[in-house]
Amino acid sequence: MELANTLNQEGKSKGGVLAHLERLQTRSRKKFQEPQGAQAAERALEGKIVKLRSLRDKLRAEVKHRQARVEASVEPDQTFEVSEQEVLEKKQENVKAILQAYYFTGISGKLTSRGVCVSINTAFEGNLLDSYFVDLVIQKPLRIHHHSIPVFIPLEEISAKYLQTNIQQFLFSLCEYLNAYAGRKYQADRLQSDFAAFLAGPLQRNSLCNLLSFTYKAELSGQSFMFCARLQYKDITRTLPTDVTVTYQGMDALSASWEEQRASHENLFCTKPLHQVFASFARREEKLDMSLIY
Repeated sequence: MELANTLNQEGKSKGGVLAHLERLQTRSRKKFQEPQGAQAAERALEGKIVKLRSLRDKLRAEVKHRQARVEASVEPDQTFEVSEQEVLEKKQENVKAILQAYYFTGISGKLTSRGVCVSINTAFEGNLLDSYFVDLVIQKPLRIHHHSIPVFIPLEEISAKYLQTNIQQFLFSLCEYLNAYAGRKYQADRLQSDFAAFLAGPLQRNSLCNLLSFTYKAELSGQSFMFCARLQYKDITRTLPTDVTVTYQGMDALSASWEEQRASHENLFCTKPLHQVFASFARREEKLDMSLIY
C-alpha cells in the first residue's frame, strides 16, 4: 500500500511538473509570436495608408481637372467681369493719385458718381488765368462725359493718343496745351491793355492766339519809325513764337542803324514774352526823354 501511494504521489508530482513546463513553453511561444503579429498588423496598416494616399492624389487631380473644364466652358464671362472691375478700380485709384501729385501744378479733381471731374487751372509768369474742366467716366473704355476745353485745343487727338493707355500723360499733355494757349493770350492782352500807345491800329490775332500781327512805333535817336510784326507759333504747346517777321513801313530801304534795330526786334520777339519786349521799349523811351532834359 505504501509503495502504491509513493508511486501515485510521484506520478502526481511528475504530472504536475510536466504540466507546468508545458504551460511555461506555451507562454513563451505566445510571447514570441506576439511581436510578429504586431509587425504584420503594422505592415498591413502601412499598406492601407499608401493606398489611401494614392486615392487622395487621384481625387485631387480629378477635382482640378473638372475645375479647369468648368472654368473653360462656363466661367470666362465671370472671370472677365471680375478682372474688368479690378482694372477699373485700379484706374480710379491711379487717377486719384495723379490728381494728388499734380495738385500744385494746377490740376485738381473730385470723384463723381460716374468717375472723376478734373479741373485744370492755367497760369503764366505766376499769374493765375482761366480754369477748365474735363468730366471723365471711369469705365471700359474711359470716356469724356463733358468738358469746357476750347474747340481749338486738339482734345480728340490727345484723347485718342493717351486716354486709354496713359491717363497721366493725357492730363499732362492737355495741361501743356491749355497753359501755352493761356500764356499766348495773356501776352496779347497785356500788349493791347498796357502798351496800346505803341500800336498803330488793332492787334490782329486768331482764336488760338498762335498767329499775331500788329504795327508798332519804334524810337531811335529821337526819331520814330513804324514796324510791322508777324508772330507765328507753329508749336502750340509753346508761349514763344517759332517764326517772327518784322518789316518796316513807309520806306523802301532802311539805314544800317534801323536795319540793326529791326533785326534786334525779331530776336527779342523770339526770346522774350511779348509784353516784356514792349516794356523794354518803354524803358528806352523814358531814358531818351530824360536825356533831353539835361
